[in-house]
Amino acid sequence: MAGNLQTSTKVFNDPIHGHIELHPLLICIIDTPQFQRLRYIKQLGGQYYVFPGASNNRFEHSIGVAYLAGCLIEELRKRQPELEINEQDVLSVQIAGLCHDLGHGPFSHLYDGRFMPLAAPGKKFQHEDASLKMFDHLINSNKLEDEMKNYGLVIPDDLIFIKELILGKKLNDNVKGRGKEKHFLYEIVANKISGVDVDKMDYFARDCHHLGMQCNFDCKRFLTLARVCQTSDGRHICLRDKEVWNMYDFFYTRYCLHQRAYQHRVTKVVEIMITDAFLKAHPHIKIKGSGEEYYTISGAVDDMDAYTLLTDNIFQQILHSTDENLKEARDILDRIQRRELYVFVGETKRDAQSQTDIMETCERYKAELAQYNPELFNKDDFRVDIVVRNYGMKDKNPVTELWFYRKTDPNNAYKIPQDQVGRILPNVFQESFIRVYCTRMDQKEAARECFEQWYKNLN
Repeated sequence: MAGNLQTSTKVFNDPIHGHIELHPLLICIIDTPQFQRLRYIKQLGGQYYVFPGASNNRFEHSIGVAYLAGCLIEELRKRQPELEINEQDVLSVQIAGLCHDLGHGPFSHLYDGRFMPLAAPGKKFQHEDASLKMFDHLINSNKLEDEMKNYGLVIPDDLIFIKELILGKKLNDNVKGRGKEKHFLYEIVANKISGVDVDKMDYFARDCHHLGMQCNFDCKRFLTLARVCQTSDGRHICLRDKEVWNMYDFFYTRYCLHQRAYQHRVTKVVEIMITDAFLKAHPHIKIKGSGEEYYTISGAVDDMDAYTLLTDNIFQQILHSTDENLKEARDILDRIQRRELYVFVGETKRDAQSQTDIMETCERYKAELAQYNPELFNKDDFRVDIVVRNYGMKDKNPVTELWFYRKTDPNNAYKIPQDQVGRILPNVFQESFIRVYCTRMDQKEAARECFEQWYKNLN
């Protein structure tokens, strides 16, 4: 594409944001195999097997985040020229929004949250790190550096800035892309300080739409009333004090999505079964990477050519295979198709403050459950899932960490304590549960008896 400068924007008709117009450079990025891959990765993972409308993909979410990132930075630029936001800043923030999810694997968080810790615990894989590698691969393999220069970006400085935006930066982190006077830009796409960013604003609205749920948070009011103010620890994106209730709606929407959809007990058992199938298939699936190298499902993250080919389609590849080595994996996926799911046998509350290793704890619980009927069960007949739901900052109230400004003093910001907002607010912001499933549908009652005995003996 170098030397062939695109001059026209493109308009997308998005079901959430309506008609949105994107910069020609963003179109160049969208029209690459690495970005088009996101069409084949479900945003909501296994939830599509519970909620029929949950068919949205990372592709449209990424476009939505790029759009909202552009809206927010342009609003700040228009209302506060003293911030000296320039075209490079605007374009870099939009590209970061567009590319922030390039690193997601099959079924989104199922891959990095469930599969990879079991298949390759030594890798400590995070999709954000893979997004940086895939972004580099996208730029290099499509020769987009010259295109970026033609649109005014500085190489490599702005590439560094874009990758820092994707990762998100805390206040004291060492950053190279922009100086302290523009540190507020790191709060737009992936806000590691308050958790309020356009990534969440898009997926709250988009996921609620596809799940058939109500989203109470008003994104447009946030974009209209957001302002950069001086605080005791630097410049931050702040909000009008009268919008404090809107921010409670923001975090409550997150909690509701986890409670009603993301951590729905049937969703979780489907994702456990898909993970089991991927683990069974793992030694036998080979994905071609660069050169003549082939990679496993977990190994593909080491080669971006291979990772580009790794999408949700692997489900169908296993399901329709005739390889005898994939029979066990195929049988598990066939059970999902026939709705012969692992059996839910019980749930109990857990200390949300517990920081013990989740995988180790689940393995211990499985062994304990099997001990109550060792003639019938072994530990591999059980699956234990530890569910944690919160408002986004573990046990803290995230709204008390936000900065607000008054209409009469728009340049200085302050925090609003919970007792000055209202009394009808939650006092607990995190909860945790232990869920137990049994892989054997024919032993439902016996498995429940094991759970009940195990539950009675829990301290």
